[in-house]
Amino acid sequence: MAVDLARILANVTPLVEGLLFLDTVRFASPGGPPVFNPDTGLYEAPEEQTLYEGPGAVQPGSASGVANVPVAGQPWTNETTSNYRAYTPLTAPIAPRDAIVTVVAVHAGGDATLVGRQWRANDPSQGATLGVVRVTSLDQIQQAGGEA
Repeated sequence: MAVDLARILANVTPLVEGLLFLDTVRFASPGGPPVFNPDTGLYEAPEEQTLYEGPGAVQPGSASGVANVPVAGQPWTNETTSNYRAYTPLTAPIAPRDAIVTVVAVHAGGDATLVGRQWRANDPSQGATLGVVRVTSLDQIQQAGGEA
């Protein structure tokens, strides 16, 4: 009896999605640096382009730490890295490197502090021959003023 992996994955995928995709996430391309608007006399950030908004999850990864990059003659840099993963359906587009991931809504009883938090995609979303969900590695964008 041959094992039909495609059929098994087709049956497992809805189960995993139902257990994991409880929140709403948005993937957007960065808007870019501010551009001078001669009509208002102000610098305005270009709007982000939404690449995906729908069911998903953001979970901490396996490690966090401090990336220290010493450069001769320069001050020591202490930039924390926050190892997170975003999970989306296989039908979601592959997020490009530097896409901004935002938690838009959380499920009832979920962690409301996630709403509005943002992460940057470290690399394009992962793909796999036997994938059930799309995985994107993230680094949390540090907020000014000590906010998470």
